[in-house]
Amino acid sequence: MDSKNFFNKLNDWDQKIILKVNGIGGKAFTILLKVISFLGRETIWIFLMVYYLFIIYDPRLFSYISSIFLLGVVIIAPIKKCFNRDRPFETLKDIRVLERKPMSRSFPSWHAYNVASQGLLLAFLLNSIGIAIIVLIFAMVVSFSRIQLGVHYPSDVIFGFFIGIIGFVIAITILAPVLMNIVNLVEKVIEVPIYYQIINPLLIDNIFYLFIVIAMLIVITLLAIHKKIIILLEHQNEK
Repeated sequence: MDSKNFFNKLNDWDQKIILKVNGIGGKAFTILLKVISFLGRETIWIFLMVYYLFIIYDPRLFSYISSIFLLGVVIIAPIKKCFNRDRPFETLKDIRVLERKPMSRSFPSWHAYNVASQGLLLAFLLNSIGIAIIVLIFAMVVSFSRIQLGVHYPSDVIFGFFIGIIGFVIAITILAPVLMNIVNLVEKVIEVPIYYQIINPLLIDNIFYLFIVIAMLIVITLLAIHKKIIILLEHQNEK
């Protein structure tokens, strides 16, 4: 089977599945999936990076979370651009978009990458096979939510999920140790007191430091909701 034939068959399968799954379960189930789907947003991991760097400093957790996130940016973004796949709602007229319309390309799924990689990180940190199983089940639910909500094809989330597993392995074995070494080097160079795994006293003692942290959190929040703000402003202008 040549590649063109394969992708045509995959596309037919994708469309068949999403048309069956889109909106399944009714309104209450859809609301639940929208809440669950939010946990796959990049915003959460950016918040955690700021948290473990500036609020409760933990170089190990910061390095793990950051390396997985940055590796996702390096892998997912170029693949999206390369395949340039339309979202289901851009191709299929019968698809109902049950959350805000994403602006990026469809393949692969960022959400699936995030929940698979960061979920495995949680299981790794807790050193628990049971947690790993629970996390992977939850990751599959998040991945399913992207199909039910009409924003991803099944193959988008399947490939995103497996890229997340690969990304986790690469980040933990290669990238995170390198990042931790860089962080350790920076610690030796800077001439400020370092407080490990406690709330940073600078948040109370230094108003400028507190201002910077609050400003970063506000910027992250605005970046997460800016599309909703734009939509609300457009609706106001239409009135």
